[in-house]
Amino acid sequence: MAHDKDWTDYFGDFPNRTRLEDEPAKNFSYYDNLGEEYTNFTSDDFCSSNRSHVYLNVTCEFPINYAEPMYGYIAPFLLATTIVANTLIVVVLSRRHMRTPTNIVLMAMALCDMFTMLFPAPWLFYMYTFGNHYKPLSPVRACQAWNYMNEVIPAMFHTASIWLTLALAVQRYIYVCHAPVARTWCTMPRVIKCLIYIGVAAFLHQLPRFVDRQYVPHLTVWRGHLEEVCRVELAPWVSSLSMDAYFISYFTFRVLFVHLIPCTSLVVLNVLLFKAMRTAQLNRQKLFKENRKSECKKLRDSNCTTLMLIVVVTVFLMVEIPVAVVTILHIISSSIVEILDYNIANILVLVTNFFIIVSYPINFAIYCGMSRQFRETFKELFIRGAVTSRKNGGSSRYSLVNGPRTCTNETVL
Repeated sequence: MAHDKDWTDYFGDFPNRTRLEDEPAKNFSYYDNLGEEYTNFTSDDFCSSNRSHVYLNVTCEFPINYAEPMYGYIAPFLLATTIVANTLIVVVLSRRHMRTPTNIVLMAMALCDMFTMLFPAPWLFYMYTFGNHYKPLSPVRACQAWNYMNEVIPAMFHTASIWLTLALAVQRYIYVCHAPVARTWCTMPRVIKCLIYIGVAAFLHQLPRFVDRQYVPHLTVWRGHLEEVCRVELAPWVSSLSMDAYFISYFTFRVLFVHLIPCTSLVVLNVLLFKAMRTAQLNRQKLFKENRKSECKKLRDSNCTTLMLIVVVTVFLMVEIPVAVVTILHIISSSIVEILDYNIANILVLVTNFFIIVSYPINFAIYCGMSRQFRETFKELFIRGAVTSRKNGGSSRYSLVNGPRTCTNETVL
């Protein structure tokens, strides 16, 4: 794979084969995976040969020495942790007194992250945990399900999560730096509309990937017996456009609007929020000296919220920027000049995707560690006998929520 620089090496092989005159109607291929011959191959030898491209072969998608321990042994624990952590986030933030424009976005992010990992989980278990990655996948519907659940749908939810993170940073910037505008732009109905627009846009972005390839039945000899497997081909409409035009268009759009622009914007917004937080801290010290405790307390709560969201965005950037860099390098290597060794690129993609998965449960720890409101609500829900300040009437959280409430004084989370 390293010597080719086309899209097929990185995103899947789409062979355009003509049927041989003596080939049966279901594309019988005798030379594939003969029993004794197959056992003489190492996985690297097999994947570098033409035989691996006749049918869908999961072993050849990523370096199996890395994929099997990451996806087969570590991913199940990460999945369980992510499901529990993100479910708790949704439960806590959906409480009536916690429903704010910021928390709605955080809930949507938690759901998108959970679904990003949940959809491919059954296939990752089957392929890597149970060691079936070397087997031909069949029937055709199973191959389609593998493609949708392992590639297309997770990418859709992850794209939505990226845009939601950007929306969260923009929203917080408006709260902190343009408070009067927040009364108009940061209302609950507008935020819900924004979430719907993001979901629709993420779906439309991935829509071509649902129909850009097709799987056809293919008879092969596998370990000494006939086996019907799946052969992956480009959809006719993609062939009519040309493979290069389609993939360059798709991944250029993805690089710009899913990676480059969001990540750059988040870096800028993080810097602006940090500067605003420092300025607010100086104002808080002045208010404290003037003994204006109520305003000082509100400013402190707002700063805590801003700092927590800065940490959330920073963790996001730490795992997203490497993915953006690898994707940009691939675009350059495939369309301009060959600069990428795809053996190394596949390992980098595998590792960067794995660290994205690792980051999913971290937000729960951030909320618990940095938000008193989140901790108090969590204790009320899940720790029996926990004494809360709502019962005592002394929590700033409840006084803010139950009193006059505007978008500019929102410091719930």
